[in-house]
Amino acid sequence: MKEKFSWKKRGKSFAYAARGIKSFITQEHNAWIHAAITVMAVAAGFALRITRVEWIAIILCIGIVFAAEAFNTAIERLVDIVSPGHDKRAGDVKDIAAGAVLICAIMAATVGILIFIPQLLALIP
Repeated sequence: MKEKFSWKKRGKSFAYAARGIKSFITQEHNAWIHAAITVMAVAAGFALRITRVEWIAIILCIGIVFAAEAFNTAIERLVDIVSPGHDKRAGDVKDIAAGAVLICAIMAATVGILIFIPQLLALIP
């Protein structure tokens, strides 16, 4: 039987998600690193007056990297619960999740280089 739609339940879902974001941002050192790089990218975007399309690329990259890091954090915490002792397979799972973050971060850095380096070079007399 299908459950009746409830605004109250939807509101609770958003509250749980916000609590998860707060936990991620306040407890994860890598999230702090991503936040610092985000601030630098946004400041550079304003300073260099990047185009709307470039902003879209930067914003998408920021979101993808934060989402990947959040997924990685969730996977690592779950693996730690399920497999508290040393297990090679559990370690592989954590390494693969961390590798996914690295792939996203490399992609984001590449996009940043393609957008910002030509504009910075153009400022050199």
